[in-house]
Amino acid sequence: MNSVACWVLFVVTAVFTIVLEGLWIRLVRKWEVRQVEKSYGLSSHLERKTGTPTMGGVVFPIVCCLSLAATGILSWETVPGLLGLPLGAFAVGFTDDWLKFTNRSSEGLKSLEKLALQLLVAIPWSAYVLLVSRWDPFPGIQLGLFPAIGLLIFFSVGMMNAVNVTDGLDGLAAGASGLSCIGLALLPAIRPAVSGYASLVGAGICAGFLWHNAHPAKVFMGDCGSHFLGGLLVSLCVSSGGLPLLIPFGFLFGIEIASVAVQIVSIRGFGRKVFRMSPIHHHFELLGWHETQVVVRFWLIHAAGMIATGVVLKKAMETWG
Repeated sequence: MNSVACWVLFVVTAVFTIVLEGLWIRLVRKWEVRQVEKSYGLSSHLERKTGTPTMGGVVFPIVCCLSLAATGILSWETVPGLLGLPLGAFAVGFTDDWLKFTNRSSEGLKSLEKLALQLLVAIPWSAYVLLVSRWDPFPGIQLGLFPAIGLLIFFSVGMMNAVNVTDGLDGLAAGASGLSCIGLALLPAIRPAVSGYASLVGAGICAGFLWHNAHPAKVFMGDCGSHFLGGLLVSLCVSSGGLPLLIPFGFLFGIEIASVAVQIVSIRGFGRKVFRMSPIHHHFELLGWHETQVVVRFWLIHAAGMIATGVVLKKAMETWG
């Protein structure tokens, strides 16, 4: 990939996102598409974040598709594998956001309804990747068809939810997703060029969104945005070298969703909390960290985690390969 072309693609995508997001903010203020915080959330969030324009993730698939189309590198062979999961995940998140908007509530889809829709997206995409595409989600690992599909489905649904629970502080999910996309774009040329371009487009979208989402946020991405980014990260990892790449590039998101799981198991099994509140970023807020401190420090943890686990994963794959 030409370095100048890469920078141009990243910058143009970021600027395009900034412009469209600005237009979206004007529209949602007019339509009163605003955030309704959960009544059981942090009291500081109830005061500061309720009423903020939301569903900013509506811009993400528009920018992604137009930016990739402009490169001229997309083909009918790569589109379903690369964009099928993020676009399907976006549809699930949009449905959830739309119900919240129409109900004027913080509650959208019920948990089982959302899971059913996520599976409806993840199952056919996973089958396509393994049966139709040329990608190898598990390089050097011998798995049967059904275990492989099961793992792809599990991590696809898991990543949608992981980015979603991470999206609780201004800039946290967008910044971490952007770092992951940059890391994927910097991987050695062991993947199809379209994956590298898509990684840069993802980074540009996150950078452009951060322009408006940095504290104090003027807009939130909503479930449609977090689901899109979760799906995009999975498809980028699978197309760039395999699902194991989610270990480094999904590092922070794994910590966030694991903290939720640990909290639920601890409360239901032992009647006590491990964290003051989950996901874990709220725990540190309750310890007295300012929101921006949590966000920047978590970005640093994510970057360090990507590097450390990436090195370990590389050595492990070299040993197994």
